[in-house]
Amino acid sequence: MDVRRLSQDLSVAGQVVPADLAEAARAGFRAVICNRPDGEGADQPRFSEIEAAARAAGLDARYLPVASGAVSDADAADFAAALAALPKPVLAYCRTGTRSATLWSLSEGAGGRPLPEILATAKAAGYDLSGAVRRIASGGRVPTESAGPFHSVVIVGGGAGGIAVAASLKAREPDLDIALIDPADIHYYQPGWTMVGGGIFAPATTARTMASLIPDGVRWIKAAVVAFEPERRTVVLEGCRAVRYDRLVVAPGLKLDWAGIEGLTETLGRNGVTSNYRYDLAPYTWDLVQNLRAGRALFTQPPMPIKCAGAPQKAMYLSADHWLRQDRLKDITVELYNAGPVLFGVNAYVPALMAYVERYGAHLNFQHTLARIDGPARRAWFSRKTEDGESETVETSFDMIHVVPPQRAPDFVRASPLADAGGWVEVDPARLRHTRFPEIYALGDACNAPNAKTAAAARKQAPVVAHNLLVEMGHLRGAEVAYDGYGSCPLTVERGKILLAEFGYGGKLMPSFPAWLIDGTRPSHMAWLLKERMLPSIYWKAMLKGREWMAKPRPADKAA
Repeated sequence: MDVRRLSQDLSVAGQVVPADLAEAARAGFRAVICNRPDGEGADQPRFSEIEAAARAAGLDARYLPVASGAVSDADAADFAAALAALPKPVLAYCRTGTRSATLWSLSEGAGGRPLPEILATAKAAGYDLSGAVRRIASGGRVPTESAGPFHSVVIVGGGAGGIAVAASLKAREPDLDIALIDPADIHYYQPGWTMVGGGIFAPATTARTMASLIPDGVRWIKAAVVAFEPERRTVVLEGCRAVRYDRLVVAPGLKLDWAGIEGLTETLGRNGVTSNYRYDLAPYTWDLVQNLRAGRALFTQPPMPIKCAGAPQKAMYLSADHWLRQDRLKDITVELYNAGPVLFGVNAYVPALMAYVERYGAHLNFQHTLARIDGPARRAWFSRKTEDGESETVETSFDMIHVVPPQRAPDFVRASPLADAGGWVEVDPARLRHTRFPEIYALGDACNAPNAKTAAAARKQAPVVAHNLLVEMGHLRGAEVAYDGYGSCPLTVERGKILLAEFGYGGKLMPSFPAWLIDGTRPSHMAWLLKERMLPSIYWKAMLKGREWMAKPRPADKAA
């Protein structure tokens, strides 16, 4: 009997036989629901046999037969009522478990549970409910809405990647019919938050209204996406609204899983607990840095992949530099707790970084993942991998802790047919085109291309997606172009100096400037000026406007 758990109260299974009921009782189940009509298969037992065996095992039994492929609204309501009335936990079954899982999903949708959560739970249990997406989104009922509006190109996400690709498309094909879907009112220049946390940028300089940035002629659909139906070329929005497309670009960014660390959400923004990964918290980082006179300052980095892998240690360097300049560093213990095994993934930059680690007397703790935090008690617990592969818990105190949360693709991506086994949008890493749905492209943090997840990467990816999409649609002539994995991480090692790490696939160094101007393996003031004065303007006035300064795509045969 293959039992798959959907919730604390419900598990589902394929066809069970009378002998399975005693086993189910021993496993702790208290009731069973049969969703398979009698006589559907020549080899199935009748419900009367199941019921007798259930009673003998001390289980309640309920018969709610549903024809295959014909789950009605009434069936879903009856299932919800039975689940509420029966003693729990309940085991529901049909031929494969799919009908039972579908009934559960519709009842959960009727109860208001978010669609991505329902789909993700079912997917984790091995059930693909993509065919029921719109019914679940409509509260578990058969939707009555029309097919929804159509646009030639639909872009999901109004972050750096989404707006940049919309601008690049419009620059090449001004009359192209484009819609961009994003519920946010504000667009943030997230690379600036490290500088806010270091007291260099004012928070307001990193925020602009979404309406001011969406390119002219692009329709803004201010709504949240809940699911994809690639077979129907449809995006499903909250409230079961649908938007149809000819081509789709997926660029929704990452989900920051603050709840993935026990106790973190309750203490963020107070008790010395901060993070530059949130607009409203970066100023608190600077407050803590300014006011810390002595004690222990911890900086954490979760397992990869994360947005800007250098950001956790950037916060450490800028903080330690301030304490050094204020003659406080001798009284402050600085520690980096990194879930990974190395300081930085590209070896060429490690020597220069280690020089600053030594300069600040920072203690490096590798293979340590933050698992729990108690803000009022100023205590943190890390899971540490030992040399023999085991795991142990390390407890420590802090006066200040800068936390970087674990990160993953958004739930509606993870639960969708677009996702790979890890939950990321599955693309060809060079062409950024989906490997299974050729009319879909993706860029930015949510796609599974093995590049650094940075705004600099999206700046190079957007022209590639725009060019290839228009070639494939027949709007442009010529060959496809390729993305080479370029990413940039300006590592702020001290106030006034930056190590400009630029690299592509496989860690290949890809400097944008001659070494006499900026040598990326050495900290320089010129790189600092680039970060402080030039990159924000390049972001707002070039990247998001379709002006591809130093980002023109290259033919596939020349991009390697």
